[in-house]
Amino acid sequence: MPDDRLLITVAPTGAETAKADCPQLPTTLEEQVATAVECQAAGAAMIHLHIRDDEHRPTLELARLKDAVDGIREATELVVQLSTGGSVHDPLDARLKVLDAEPDSCSLTMGTTNFGDDVFLNPWPFVCELYQLSQERGVVPEFELFDLGQVHALHRLLDKYGLPAGGKVHCDLVMGVPGGMNGTADSLVAAVAALPDVTTSWSATGIGRSTLAVALAALSKGGHLRVGMEDVLTLSRGVPVESNRQLVERVVELGRIVQRTPMTPAECRELLGTSTAVPAGTVGD
Repeated sequence: MPDDRLLITVAPTGAETAKADCPQLPTTLEEQVATAVECQAAGAAMIHLHIRDDEHRPTLELARLKDAVDGIREATELVVQLSTGGSVHDPLDARLKVLDAEPDSCSLTMGTTNFGDDVFLNPWPFVCELYQLSQERGVVPEFELFDLGQVHALHRLLDKYGLPAGGKVHCDLVMGVPGGMNGTADSLVAAVAALPDVTTSWSATGIGRSTLAVALAALSKGGHLRVGMEDVLTLSRGVPVESNRQLVERVVELGRIVQRTPMTPAECRELLGTSTAVPAGTVGD
């Protein structure tokens, strides 16, 4: 993979923002598919999905998850990643069943995080069960890291259970969440320095006002980027985001300035190992 390639992941919806508060948020299947098409054309290679029901509320209903995976695959070439985090209120057993929808990739958060006034629960036994299930199903995880303790937990997980399906280790540093690590260059540098040696790629996500600071820091360190209306709803103070395409286009331009070319979905599959998934190995072997 050439060093100048930039993986752009779009996270278009999330589970926290209400449709009533943000009508432009894509919550229906039709809106999410249309968003996927626009964002691939703009330069995204992977989509990170949360699903909503008919009342636009977060749901992990399997039929809706399958419809979303199938709909986006039919309309685009994007790597489809489903969130196993759901909303902060979803039970652990329902989150495990997300893999039944057969996505290319899944998010896998490496620990419990205070999430504003809520708690995003990821106890260690659940993390281990979800990881082993992803290995069995051949679904490539993206390890979501909200603080340095979770970076340490990733070392522990890989040492115990070996490499993911596909043999690659891809992480996403989620920065700026109230309760997680700060969305600053200093925090990013510390987290990247602590990643396991077997890490093959990493991206960064800046929440809210940290979006641009994190994007610039990640680009300067050679990382990749996740953007989208799950993570930020304004382009600048008082200027709302009108579409996820705008956020993708903005980081495409940032990448152009530092001579990074948006990765294609096919290149993303190569980077993550989704097209050549193999049984999990053992780090120590």
